[in-house]
Amino acid sequence: MALTSRISLQGPPTSEPEDFLSSSLGVIFPDDVTNQHGDADHSLAYASPHLPRPLHIALADPDQESDRKLFSHYLWNASLLLAEFVEAGTIGLPLAVGRGELQASDFDVSGLTCLELGAGTALPSLMAALLGAADVVITDYPSETVLTTLRKNVTANAKPENSPRQTVTPIAVDGHSWGELDTPFTTAHRGRFDRVFVCDCLWMPWQHANLHRSISWFLKSSSPSSNSAQAWVVAGFHTGRAKMRGFFEPTALAEAGLEVERLWERDCDGVEREWVWDRGQEDVSERKRWLVVGVLRRRAEGVEG
Repeated sequence: MALTSRISLQGPPTSEPEDFLSSSLGVIFPDDVTNQHGDADHSLAYASPHLPRPLHIALADPDQESDRKLFSHYLWNASLLLAEFVEAGTIGLPLAVGRGELQASDFDVSGLTCLELGAGTALPSLMAALLGAADVVITDYPSETVLTTLRKNVTANAKPENSPRQTVTPIAVDGHSWGELDTPFTTAHRGRFDRVFVCDCLWMPWQHANLHRSISWFLKSSSPSSNSAQAWVVAGFHTGRAKMRGFFEPTALAEAGLEVERLWERDCDGVEREWVWDRGQEDVSERKRWLVVGVLRRRAEGVEG
């Protein structure tokens, strides 16, 4: 099943010519995939066959240029993919991941503490809270426009009746600017989390080092699960491979005490292939179909950079 098949627009009928064109791209260009979904006028319904009811996702209405530049007022395919992984891993669905090197159960969040950075709509965090995570904290840039929408989504969806378990983990929402580690929030949460979610946050190369620092700061040194504490990083190639690949550069990760455990690519239909640093000239429509999935962990002691 296609990655985007679970979502549908909610809200007033489309009226603008550009809206008609955008919604028709899949008909005009059958291979084209929409990788950003919704707007301030059209919320989203996320319908999983494994949840009792659809989740209703509101989108921020950025009224400041600084807010618009965050691009957190859309739901991106990276969030859809990680939410699907969390769901499959936690409730035990069959799912082939990591080119055969991983099982769906490797994305089980049962009883684990979870943090999302640059959350946008926070769909993976909502899924974790509904399926049995021990603790869920959602963060995004400390913009009141963005944080208000996040709190609205939590209030609307973090309810027992939306959970197949009929329970929901309490969720906290707070602002965090990557790399700023001297705030009351960062002090209170240092080394607290078994899992850190990062979805479509790699399009700003100048922020990679700050994002590395934040992941390392919040990630536990050890985890009660069979695996070590991990960061799950998913990002689309829509802005180009060159902009985002530096995030996974081993030396840069090592400076923050991190390393790659698994790294691969997956398209919107579930086809997987190996990660490569350079695929030459990539067609824009084709690369929009693909996402990179990375599993990061703390760097093993004694490994030289």
